[in-house]
Amino acid sequence: MRNILIIGAGRSASSLIRYLLDHSTVEKLHLVIADISLELAQKKTLNHHNATAIALDIFDKEQRTQAIEKANLVISMLPAHLHIEVAKDCMRFKKHLVTASYISDQMQALNAEAKANNLVFMNEIGLDPGIDHMSAMKIIDKIRDQGGKILTFESFCGGLVAPESDTNLWNYKFTWAPRNVVLAGQGGAAKFLQEGTYKYIPYCNLFRRTEFLEVADYGKFEAYPNRDSLKYKSVYGLDDALTLYRGTIRKVGFSKAWNMFVQLGMTDDSYVMEDSLTMSYRDYINAFLPYHATDSVEIKMRLLLKIDQDDIMWEKLVELDLFNDEKIVALSNATPAQILEKILGDSWTLQADDKDMIVMYHKFGFELKGIKKQIDSKMVCIGDDQTYTAMAKTVGLPVAIASLLILNGKIKTYGVQLPIRKEVYEPILKELENYGVHFKEEIIPSIRHKV
Repeated sequence: MRNILIIGAGRSASSLIRYLLDHSTVEKLHLVIADISLELAQKKTLNHHNATAIALDIFDKEQRTQAIEKANLVISMLPAHLHIEVAKDCMRFKKHLVTASYISDQMQALNAEAKANNLVFMNEIGLDPGIDHMSAMKIIDKIRDQGGKILTFESFCGGLVAPESDTNLWNYKFTWAPRNVVLAGQGGAAKFLQEGTYKYIPYCNLFRRTEFLEVADYGKFEAYPNRDSLKYKSVYGLDDALTLYRGTIRKVGFSKAWNMFVQLGMTDDSYVMEDSLTMSYRDYINAFLPYHATDSVEIKMRLLLKIDQDDIMWEKLVELDLFNDEKIVALSNATPAQILEKILGDSWTLQADDKDMIVMYHKFGFELKGIKKQIDSKMVCIGDDQTYTAMAKTVGLPVAIASLLILNGKIKTYGVQLPIRKEVYEPILKELENYGVHFKEEIIPSIRHKV
Protein backbone atom coordinates (compact mmCIF):
# COMPACT_ATOMS: atom_id res chain seq x y z
CA MET A 1 0.00 0.00 0.00
CA ARG A 2 1.09 3.54 -0.74
CA ASN A 3 0.57 5.92 2.16
CA ILE A 4 -0.84 9.42 1.69
CA LEU A 5 -0.71 11.69 4.73
CA ILE A 6 -3.41 14.38 4.73
CA ILE A 7 -2.72 17.09 7.32
CA GLY A 8 -5.86 19.09 8.09
CA ALA A 9 -9.37 17.62 7.96
CA GLY A 10 -11.38 20.82 7.63
CA ARG A 11 -14.27 21.55 5.28
CA SER A 12 -12.13 21.81 2.16
CA ALA A 13 -10.77 18.30 2.72
CA SER A 14 -14.09 16.43 2.43
CA SER A 15 -14.20 15.94 -1.35
CA LEU A 16 -10.44 15.38 -1.46
CA ILE A 17 -10.68 12.53 1.04
CA ARG A 18 -13.73 10.92 -0.56
CA TYR A 19 -12.09 10.94 -3.99
CA LEU A 20 -8.93 9.24 -2.73
CA LEU A 21 -10.90 6.70 -0.71
CA ASP A 22 -13.02 5.88 -3.77
CA HIS A 23 -9.78 5.15 -5.65
CA SER A 24 -7.90 3.58 -2.75
CA THR A 25 -8.48 -0.09 -3.55
CA VAL A 26 -7.58 0.11 -7.24
CA GLU A 27 -4.67 2.48 -6.60
CA LYS A 28 -3.48 0.60 -3.48
CA LEU A 29 -3.69 3.63 -1.24
CA HIS A 30 -3.90 4.02 2.50
CA LEU A 31 -4.84 7.43 3.83
CA VAL A 32 -3.65 8.76 7.16
CA ILE A 33 -5.94 11.67 8.04
CA ALA A 34 -4.31 13.92 10.62
CA ASP A 35 -5.90 16.79 12.49
CA ILE A 36 -5.59 18.54 15.83
CA SER A 37 -9.08 17.12 16.45
CA LEU A 38 -9.01 13.32 16.46
CA GLU A 39 -12.81 13.30 16.39
CA LEU A 40 -12.89 15.33 13.18
CA ALA A 41 -10.22 13.16 11.57
CA GLN A 42 -12.14 10.01 12.50
CA LYS A 43 -15.31 11.43 10.99
CA LYS A 44 -13.52 12.14 7.70
CA THR A 45 -12.34 8.51 7.37
CA LEU A 46 -15.96 7.55 6.53
CA ASN A 47 -15.22 4.28 8.37
CA HIS A 48 -13.25 3.15 5.33
CA HIS A 49 -10.83 0.25 5.79
CA ASN A 50 -8.15 2.13 3.82
CA ALA A 51 -8.13 5.14 6.15
CA THR A 52 -6.67 5.79 9.58
CA ALA A 53 -7.27 8.88 11.73
CA ILE A 54 -4.59 10.34 13.97
CA ALA A 55 -4.39 13.37 16.23
CA LEU A 56 -1.59 15.67 15.09
CA ASP A 57 -0.41 18.96 16.53
CA ILE A 58 1.51 20.55 13.68
CA PHE A 59 3.72 22.37 16.20
CA ASP A 60 4.78 19.06 17.79
CA LYS A 61 7.93 18.30 15.81
CA GLU A 62 8.14 14.67 16.90
CA GLN A 63 4.52 13.94 15.97
CA ARG A 64 4.88 15.74 12.68
CA THR A 65 8.12 14.11 11.56
CA GLN A 66 6.96 10.60 12.53
CA ALA A 67 3.82 10.97 10.43
CA ILE A 68 5.64 12.45 7.43
CA GLU A 69 8.43 9.84 7.48
CA LYS A 70 5.88 7.03 7.00
CA ALA A 71 4.17 8.65 4.00
CA ASN A 72 4.86 8.37 0.28
CA LEU A 73 3.18 11.72 -0.35
CA VAL A 74 1.98 14.49 1.95
CA ILE A 75 -1.04 16.73 1.36
CA SER A 76 -1.11 19.83 3.53
CA MET A 77 -4.54 21.44 3.93
CA LEU A 78 -3.25 23.69 6.69
CA PRO A 79 -3.34 27.50 6.60
CA ALA A 80 -0.71 28.74 4.16
CA HIS A 81 1.78 30.02 6.75
CA LEU A 82 2.04 26.54 8.30
CA HIS A 83 3.14 24.71 5.14
CA ILE A 84 6.82 25.54 5.38
CA GLU A 85 7.72 23.27 8.31
CA VAL A 86 5.85 20.43 6.62
CA ALA A 87 7.75 21.17 3.41
CA LYS A 88 11.12 21.06 5.19
CA ASP A 89 10.24 17.70 6.72
CA CYS A 90 9.14 16.42 3.30
CA MET A 91 12.52 17.47 1.95
CA ARG A 92 14.33 15.78 4.80
CA PHE A 93 12.51 12.47 4.27
CA LYS A 94 12.25 12.84 0.46
CA LYS A 95 8.45 12.92 0.21
CA HIS A 96 6.32 14.60 -2.45
CA LEU A 97 4.15 17.49 -1.22
CA VAL A 98 0.85 18.96 -2.46
CA THR A 99 -0.85 22.14 -1.19
CA ALA A 100 -3.62 24.41 -2.46
CA SER A 101 -1.89 27.58 -1.26
CA TYR A 102 0.08 30.32 -3.03
CA ILE A 103 3.81 29.67 -3.29
CA SER A 104 5.52 31.66 -0.54
CA ASP A 105 9.08 32.95 -0.79
CA GLN A 106 10.10 30.33 1.77
CA MET A 107 8.53 27.56 -0.30
CA GLN A 108 10.11 28.85 -3.52
CA ALA A 109 13.51 28.77 -1.81
CA LEU A 110 13.22 24.96 -1.67
CA ASN A 111 12.94 24.64 -5.46
CA ALA A 112 16.54 23.70 -6.28
CA GLU A 113 16.72 21.16 -3.47
CA ALA A 114 13.40 19.60 -4.49
CA LYS A 115 14.64 19.23 -8.06
CA ALA A 116 17.89 17.67 -6.87
CA ASN A 117 15.93 15.11 -4.85
CA ASN A 118 13.45 14.32 -7.68
CA LEU A 119 10.56 15.64 -5.61
CA VAL A 120 7.35 17.32 -6.75
CA PHE A 121 6.24 20.16 -4.48
CA MET A 122 2.95 21.08 -6.16
CA ASN A 123 1.26 24.25 -4.90
CA GLU A 124 -1.65 26.45 -5.99
CA ILE A 125 -3.65 23.39 -7.04
CA GLY A 126 -7.04 24.23 -5.51
CA LEU A 127 -9.70 26.54 -6.92
CA ASP A 128 -8.24 30.04 -6.95
CA PRO A 129 -5.34 29.51 -7.13
CA GLY A 130 -5.58 26.24 -9.03
CA ILE A 131 -8.43 25.66 -11.43
CA ASP A 132 -8.02 29.28 -12.54
CA HIS A 133 -4.39 28.57 -13.56
CA MET A 134 -5.21 25.34 -15.35
CA SER A 135 -8.29 26.50 -17.25
CA ALA A 136 -6.52 29.72 -18.29
CA MET A 137 -3.35 28.00 -19.48
CA LYS A 138 -5.35 25.46 -21.47
CA ILE A 139 -6.80 28.23 -23.65
CA ILE A 140 -3.66 30.38 -23.67
CA ASP A 141 -1.61 27.42 -24.91
CA LYS A 142 -4.25 26.56 -27.51
CA ILE A 143 -4.21 30.10 -28.90
CA ARG A 144 -0.41 30.14 -29.00
CA ASP A 145 -0.25 26.69 -30.64
CA GLN A 146 -2.39 28.12 -33.47
CA GLY A 147 -0.02 31.04 -33.91
CA GLY A 148 -2.18 33.56 -32.06
CA LYS A 149 -1.04 36.41 -29.83
CA ILE A 150 -2.71 37.12 -26.49
CA LEU A 151 -3.67 40.78 -26.17
CA THR A 152 -5.90 40.81 -23.11
CA PHE A 153 -6.63 38.43 -20.24
CA GLU A 154 -9.24 38.92 -17.53
CA SER A 155 -10.11 36.31 -14.93
CA PHE A 156 -12.82 36.34 -12.27
CA CYS A 157 -13.84 33.90 -9.55
CA GLY A 158 -16.26 33.92 -6.63
CA GLY A 159 -17.64 31.67 -3.94
CA LEU A 160 -21.35 32.45 -3.71
CA VAL A 161 -24.62 31.05 -2.46
CA ALA A 162 -26.59 28.95 -4.97
CA PRO A 163 -29.72 30.59 -6.44
CA GLU A 164 -32.09 28.26 -4.58
CA SER A 165 -30.43 29.23 -1.26
CA ASP A 166 -30.17 32.97 -1.96
CA THR A 167 -32.51 34.25 0.75
CA ASN A 168 -31.15 37.61 1.92
CA LEU A 169 -30.88 41.12 0.50
CA TRP A 170 -27.10 40.86 0.23
CA ASN A 171 -27.37 37.81 -2.06
CA TYR A 172 -24.47 36.37 -0.12
CA LYS A 173 -23.61 33.82 2.55
CA PHE A 174 -20.26 32.58 3.83
CA THR A 175 -19.08 29.67 1.72
CA TRP A 176 -15.47 29.75 2.94
CA ALA A 177 -13.42 31.37 5.71
CA PRO A 178 -15.47 34.38 6.95
CA ARG A 179 -12.36 36.16 8.17
CA ASN A 180 -10.89 36.15 4.66
CA VAL A 181 -14.09 37.68 3.33
CA VAL A 182 -14.04 40.49 5.90
CA LEU A 183 -10.37 41.28 5.24
CA ALA A 184 -10.55 40.91 1.44
CA GLY A 185 -8.65 43.56 -0.49
CA GLN A 186 -6.57 44.87 2.40
CA GLY A 187 -2.79 45.06 2.50
CA GLY A 188 -2.14 47.33 -0.46
CA ALA A 189 -3.67 48.79 -3.57
CA ALA A 190 -5.16 46.60 -6.27
CA LYS A 191 -2.79 46.61 -9.26
CA PHE A 192 -3.64 45.66 -12.83
CA LEU A 193 -2.95 46.53 -16.45
CA GLN A 194 -5.64 48.05 -18.67
CA GLU A 195 -5.09 48.82 -22.35
CA GLY A 196 -1.36 49.24 -21.77
CA THR A 197 -1.76 51.48 -18.72
CA TYR A 198 -0.97 50.44 -15.14
CA LYS A 199 -3.91 51.02 -12.81
CA TYR A 200 -3.99 51.23 -9.02
CA ILE A 201 -7.03 51.24 -6.75
CA PRO A 202 -6.51 51.86 -3.01
CA TYR A 203 -8.57 49.85 -0.54
CA CYS A 204 -10.76 52.82 0.30
CA ASN A 205 -12.08 52.84 -3.30
CA LEU A 206 -11.87 49.15 -4.10
CA PHE A 207 -15.55 48.29 -3.77
CA ARG A 208 -16.72 51.22 -5.87
CA ARG A 209 -14.71 50.22 -8.97
CA THR A 210 -16.52 47.15 -10.26
CA GLU A 211 -17.40 45.72 -13.64
CA PHE A 212 -20.38 43.61 -14.71
CA LEU A 213 -20.46 40.03 -15.96
CA GLU A 214 -23.30 38.01 -17.43
CA VAL A 215 -23.55 34.22 -17.05
CA ALA A 216 -26.29 32.40 -18.97
CA ASP A 217 -28.95 30.88 -16.68
CA TYR A 218 -27.45 32.60 -13.62
CA GLY A 219 -27.86 36.27 -14.41
CA LYS A 220 -25.72 39.30 -13.77
CA PHE A 221 -22.71 39.54 -11.49
CA GLU A 222 -20.17 42.18 -10.54
CA ALA A 223 -16.45 41.90 -9.86
CA TYR A 224 -13.97 44.00 -7.93
CA PRO A 225 -10.21 43.76 -8.65
CA ASN A 226 -7.92 41.46 -6.71
CA ARG A 227 -4.91 42.88 -4.94
CA ASP A 228 -2.14 42.09 -7.45
CA SER A 229 -2.92 40.95 -10.98
CA LEU A 230 0.48 41.94 -12.34
CA LYS A 231 2.38 38.96 -10.94
CA TYR A 232 0.58 36.75 -13.45
CA LYS A 233 2.29 38.44 -16.41
CA SER A 234 5.34 36.21 -16.12
CA VAL A 235 3.49 33.19 -14.69
CA TYR A 236 1.24 32.97 -17.75
CA GLY A 237 3.82 34.31 -20.19
CA LEU A 238 1.75 37.43 -20.86
CA ASP A 239 4.50 40.05 -20.72
CA ASP A 240 3.24 41.63 -23.97
CA ALA A 241 -0.46 41.68 -23.00
CA LEU A 242 -2.16 45.06 -22.93
CA THR A 243 -4.75 44.13 -20.30
CA LEU A 244 -4.28 41.85 -17.29
CA TYR A 245 -6.99 41.89 -14.64
CA ARG A 246 -8.13 39.41 -12.00
CA GLY A 247 -11.20 39.99 -9.85
CA THR A 248 -13.57 38.58 -7.26
CA ILE A 249 -17.18 37.88 -8.24
CA ARG A 250 -20.24 38.91 -6.23
CA LYS A 251 -23.90 39.44 -7.06
CA VAL A 252 -24.70 42.94 -8.27
CA GLY A 253 -25.10 45.41 -5.41
CA PHE A 254 -22.92 43.58 -2.88
CA SER A 255 -19.83 45.73 -3.34
CA LYS A 256 -21.66 49.03 -2.97
CA ALA A 257 -23.23 47.80 0.26
CA TRP A 258 -19.96 46.33 1.58
CA ASN A 259 -18.31 49.68 0.96
CA MET A 260 -20.41 51.11 3.82
CA PHE A 261 -18.49 48.89 6.26
CA VAL A 262 -15.19 49.91 4.68
CA GLN A 263 -15.94 53.63 4.90
CA LEU A 264 -17.00 53.35 8.54
CA GLY A 265 -13.81 51.46 9.44
CA MET A 266 -15.56 48.27 10.50
CA THR A 267 -13.25 45.99 8.47
CA ASP A 268 -10.14 47.29 10.24
CA ASP A 269 -8.12 44.54 11.94
CA SER A 270 -5.26 46.69 13.23
CA TYR A 271 -6.49 47.66 16.72
CA VAL A 272 -8.56 46.36 19.63
CA MET A 273 -11.87 47.87 20.74
CA GLU A 274 -11.48 48.34 24.46
CA ASP A 275 -15.00 47.41 25.57
CA SER A 276 -15.71 44.66 23.04
CA LEU A 277 -16.55 42.05 25.70
CA THR A 278 -19.68 43.89 26.88
CA MET A 279 -20.60 45.53 23.60
CA SER A 280 -23.99 45.12 21.94
CA TYR A 281 -24.30 45.35 18.19
CA ARG A 282 -25.83 48.79 18.61
CA ASP A 283 -22.88 49.88 20.76
CA TYR A 284 -20.51 48.58 18.08
CA ILE A 285 -22.17 50.62 15.33
CA ASN A 286 -22.34 53.71 17.51
CA ALA A 287 -18.60 53.50 18.21
CA PHE A 288 -17.92 54.54 14.60
CA LEU A 289 -20.46 57.39 14.53
CA PRO A 290 -20.08 61.00 15.71
CA TYR A 291 -21.57 62.02 19.04
CA HIS A 292 -24.92 63.78 19.05
CA ALA A 293 -26.95 64.63 22.12
CA THR A 294 -30.34 63.69 20.64
CA ASP A 295 -29.98 61.86 17.32
CA SER A 296 -30.40 58.10 17.42
CA VAL A 297 -27.81 55.64 16.12
CA GLU A 298 -30.01 55.01 13.07
CA ILE A 299 -30.25 58.70 12.20
CA LYS A 300 -26.53 59.30 12.71
CA MET A 301 -25.67 56.37 10.48
CA ARG A 302 -28.00 57.43 7.67
CA LEU A 303 -26.64 60.97 7.80
CA LEU A 304 -23.03 59.83 7.76
CA LEU A 305 -23.56 57.38 4.89
CA LYS A 306 -25.91 59.73 3.06
CA ILE A 307 -28.63 57.13 2.58
CA ASP A 308 -32.41 57.48 2.94
CA GLN A 309 -34.65 55.31 5.06
CA ASP A 310 -36.24 53.77 1.97
CA ASP A 311 -32.89 53.08 0.28
CA ILE A 312 -32.06 49.40 -0.33
CA MET A 313 -28.69 50.07 1.31
CA TRP A 314 -30.48 50.89 4.53
CA GLU A 315 -32.68 47.81 4.25
CA LYS A 316 -29.55 45.68 3.93
CA LEU A 317 -28.15 47.09 7.16
CA VAL A 318 -31.43 46.61 9.02
CA GLU A 319 -31.63 43.01 7.81
CA LEU A 320 -28.37 42.27 9.65
CA ASP A 321 -30.01 43.30 12.94
CA LEU A 322 -27.18 45.78 13.51
CA PHE A 323 -29.19 48.03 15.80
CA ASN A 324 -30.19 45.40 18.32
CA ASP A 325 -29.17 46.55 21.81
CA GLU A 326 -29.86 43.21 23.47
CA LYS A 327 -27.55 40.97 21.47
CA ILE A 328 -24.05 40.85 22.95
CA VAL A 329 -20.99 40.27 20.80
CA ALA A 330 -19.09 38.68 23.73
CA LEU A 331 -15.63 38.88 22.19
CA SER A 332 -12.77 39.93 24.43
CA ASN A 333 -10.11 42.29 23.05
CA ALA A 334 -11.63 42.08 19.59
CA THR A 335 -10.78 44.16 16.55
CA PRO A 336 -13.50 45.86 14.50
CA ALA A 337 -13.06 43.20 11.80
CA GLN A 338 -13.46 40.35 14.29
CA ILE A 339 -16.69 41.81 15.63
CA LEU A 340 -18.03 42.39 12.14
CA GLU A 341 -17.22 38.78 11.28
CA LYS A 342 -19.22 37.64 14.33
CA ILE A 343 -22.19 39.82 13.42
CA LEU A 344 -22.25 38.67 9.80
CA GLY A 345 -21.86 35.07 10.85
CA ASP A 346 -25.22 35.29 12.63
CA SER A 347 -26.92 36.19 9.33
CA TRP A 348 -24.75 34.71 6.60
CA THR A 349 -24.03 31.19 7.82
CA LEU A 350 -25.23 28.51 5.39
CA GLN A 351 -28.21 26.62 6.76
CA ALA A 352 -28.47 22.83 6.76
CA ASP A 353 -30.30 22.68 3.43
CA ASP A 354 -28.38 25.53 1.75
CA LYS A 355 -26.05 24.97 -1.20
CA ASP A 356 -23.11 27.04 -2.34
CA MET A 357 -21.95 27.94 -5.84
CA ILE A 358 -18.63 28.67 -7.53
CA VAL A 359 -18.52 30.95 -10.58
CA MET A 360 -15.36 31.34 -12.67
CA TYR A 361 -15.15 33.50 -15.79
CA HIS A 362 -12.17 34.07 -18.11
CA LYS A 363 -11.92 36.51 -21.03
CA PHE A 364 -9.14 36.07 -23.59
CA GLY A 365 -8.58 38.74 -26.24
CA PHE A 366 -6.23 37.61 -29.01
CA GLU A 367 -5.15 38.20 -32.56
CA LEU A 368 -5.00 35.28 -35.01
CA LYS A 369 -4.07 35.70 -38.66
CA GLY A 370 -4.73 39.42 -38.47
CA ILE A 371 -8.20 39.03 -36.96
CA LYS A 372 -9.00 40.08 -33.40
CA LYS A 373 -11.24 37.72 -31.45
CA GLN A 374 -12.30 36.98 -27.90
CA ILE A 375 -12.95 33.72 -26.09
CA ASP A 376 -15.12 33.76 -22.99
CA SER A 377 -14.80 30.66 -20.77
CA LYS A 378 -17.28 30.17 -17.93
CA MET A 379 -17.71 27.57 -15.19
CA VAL A 380 -20.49 27.24 -12.62
CA CYS A 381 -20.38 24.52 -9.98
CA ILE A 382 -23.19 23.91 -7.45
CA GLY A 383 -22.52 22.10 -4.17
CA ASP A 384 -24.21 18.84 -3.23
CA ASP A 385 -24.78 19.57 0.45
CA GLN A 386 -23.09 21.06 3.49
CA THR A 387 -20.29 18.48 3.46
CA TYR A 388 -19.57 18.19 -0.23
CA THR A 389 -19.87 21.84 -1.08
CA ALA A 390 -18.89 23.43 -4.37
CA MET A 391 -15.98 25.01 -2.52
CA ALA A 392 -14.84 21.64 -1.15
CA LYS A 393 -15.14 20.09 -4.63
CA THR A 394 -13.23 22.75 -6.47
CA VAL A 395 -10.50 23.08 -3.84
CA GLY A 396 -10.12 19.43 -2.87
CA LEU A 397 -10.58 17.48 -6.09
CA PRO A 398 -7.65 19.07 -7.99
CA VAL A 399 -5.44 18.35 -4.96
CA ALA A 400 -6.53 14.71 -4.92
CA ILE A 401 -6.16 14.18 -8.67
CA ALA A 402 -2.73 15.83 -8.72
CA SER A 403 -1.61 13.62 -5.82
CA LEU A 404 -2.46 10.46 -7.76
CA LEU A 405 -0.74 11.77 -10.89
CA ILE A 406 2.42 12.42 -8.86
CA LEU A 407 2.37 9.00 -7.18
CA ASN A 408 1.83 7.31 -10.55
CA GLY A 409 4.71 9.17 -12.17
CA LYS A 410 2.48 11.06 -14.62
CA ILE A 411 3.80 14.43 -13.46
CA LYS A 412 7.45 14.30 -14.41
CA THR A 413 8.56 17.86 -13.67
CA TYR A 414 10.30 18.14 -10.30
CA GLY A 415 10.64 21.14 -8.03
CA VAL A 416 8.39 23.76 -6.45
CA GLN A 417 5.69 24.53 -8.99
CA LEU A 418 2.13 25.52 -9.82
CA PRO A 419 -0.14 23.74 -12.33
CA ILE A 420 0.56 25.56 -15.59
CA ARG A 421 2.08 22.70 -17.61
CA LYS A 422 0.06 20.49 -19.95
CA GLU A 423 1.15 17.33 -18.14
CA VAL A 424 -0.66 18.70 -15.08
CA TYR A 425 -3.67 20.64 -16.33
CA GLU A 426 -4.84 18.37 -19.16
CA PRO A 427 -5.57 15.23 -17.09
CA ILE A 428 -6.88 17.19 -14.10
CA LEU A 429 -9.33 19.31 -16.08
CA LYS A 430 -10.54 16.21 -17.93
CA GLU A 431 -11.12 14.33 -14.68
CA LEU A 432 -12.87 17.31 -13.07
CA GLU A 433 -15.54 17.23 -15.78
CA ASN A 434 -16.73 13.92 -14.30
CA TYR A 435 -17.54 15.83 -11.11
CA GLY A 436 -19.47 18.73 -12.63
CA VAL A 437 -16.55 21.10 -13.00
CA HIS A 438 -16.48 21.97 -16.69
CA PHE A 439 -16.00 25.14 -18.72
CA LYS A 440 -18.16 26.39 -21.56
CA GLU A 441 -16.27 28.36 -24.19
CA GLU A 442 -17.74 30.98 -26.51
CA ILE A 443 -15.92 32.71 -29.35
CA ILE A 444 -16.80 36.38 -29.79
CA PRO A 445 -15.90 38.07 -33.12
CA SER A 446 -14.13 41.14 -31.71
CA ILE A 447 -12.62 42.26 -28.43
CA ARG A 448 -14.82 44.28 -26.11
CA HIS A 449 -12.64 47.00 -24.64
CA LYS A 450 -13.41 48.43 -21.21
CA VAL A 451 -13.61 52.19 -21.11
